[in-house]
Amino acid sequence: MSEWKNLIVEGLWKNNPALVQLLGLCPLLAVTATLVNGLGLGLATTLVLVGSNITVSLVRTIVRNEIRIPVFVMVIAAFVTIVQLLMNAFIYDLYLTLGIFIPLIVTNCAIIGRAEAYASKNPVLPAALDGAMMGAGFTVVLVILGGMREILGSGSLLAGADRLFGPIAANWTISLYTTEHPFLLAILPPGAFLGMGLLIAVKNIIDAKLATHQQPAEKTVTRIRVTSES
Repeated sequence: MSEWKNLIVEGLWKNNPALVQLLGLCPLLAVTATLVNGLGLGLATTLVLVGSNITVSLVRTIVRNEIRIPVFVMVIAAFVTIVQLLMNAFIYDLYLTLGIFIPLIVTNCAIIGRAEAYASKNPVLPAALDGAMMGAGFTVVLVILGGMREILGSGSLLAGADRLFGPIAANWTISLYTTEHPFLLAILPPGAFLGMGLLIAVKNIIDAKLATHQQPAEKTVTRIRVTSES
């Protein structure tokens, strides 16, 4: 149980692929103009992570060490193709919006890294949990960054939710304020860099405060002077 708890904490916080490892930044910064876009790509990445981790764990004992990386890439590419076809079939509008960044999941170093560093060395269930938590950590960052940029850029939240959740979400858009001219710095890629830097800074501040609180209190040493009487 302690190993599973460690996997959860590592994926969501301590070893977050976006905030700590700084992997997958190209799609992360490119598609997070809105919360829905970030959530869609995050869920797709999580599905690929879980599927590839499970498969790599299953074949880890029969794949020769010399060809393991090409095999891992082929496994990841297969799951990316599956996710791409599913998105094309069921959420076509979001599929068009994300565009080239869906097939680029194949080259996401976070996925290849987890397959090599963890799934290839551990049983199926821990490997699946590792993939799920790493994907969840990546998705949380995508959603927060997308939400920040959408609010600052256009004053709305959950715009285009029907592209991911269907017609039932047609009225989910929350309008926080109206503006004639969108805040372009938040919408364009420079705003993504600034927002990402802010998230990393906040995490570092929280980590520093946690480390300060976890430091053991200094032990008070009591000195006793012993004197002898003649």
